[in-house]
Amino acid sequence: MTVVSMTHLRPLHNEHSSYREKLVEHLFIGEVLRYLWCQGVTCVESLKPEVDNGGYDLVIACGRIIRHVQLKSSFVGSTTARQKIHLRLAEKSSGCVVWIEFDPQTLAFQSFLWFGDQPGRPLPDISTRPVAKHAKANMQRIKAVRPNLRVLPRSAFEKVHGIAALIDRLFGTLTSDVGQAPP
Repeated sequence: MTVVSMTHLRPLHNEHSSYREKLVEHLFIGEVLRYLWCQGVTCVESLKPEVDNGGYDLVIACGRIIRHVQLKSSFVGSTTARQKIHLRLAEKSSGCVVWIEFDPQTLAFQSFLWFGDQPGRPLPDISTRPVAKHAKANMQRIKAVRPNLRVLPRSAFEKVHGIAALIDRLFGTLTSDVGQAPP
């Protein structure tokens, strides 16, 4: 396989960002499931919402913990300084945001940024954070307010190194009976 230079990949990342977003989501689910499999955890559910209005991209259930996860991603070295988070994510019992930092050439995950609380606890309060605006302005050059979204700076996220540390944030310490199918 030929490795393409970053100069050639930049248009690919820009023009096909929705495709890349889905690809990163599938890679993320695969990494989570692979790690749990290697820990002997085999009873895990990964669910996708039919409609994108609940503030989350996927649900992962492991044992008694059910996580509603909003996924964000950016490549290592990008200038992304903030993310827009939906208020409805805070309605979920264990809502969280996982911001994936990946290598722009290989899409290999480099690290994660975490915003959430312990398993079973809701998302920290985001209601007082700045209200998000649309990226594009209307004909009067006004960017409309998006009242259900809040802006979180990178500094609000905790850097997490590796899938093992992220699984710990998501589900807590795994024990031998977590995620096992009943006999």
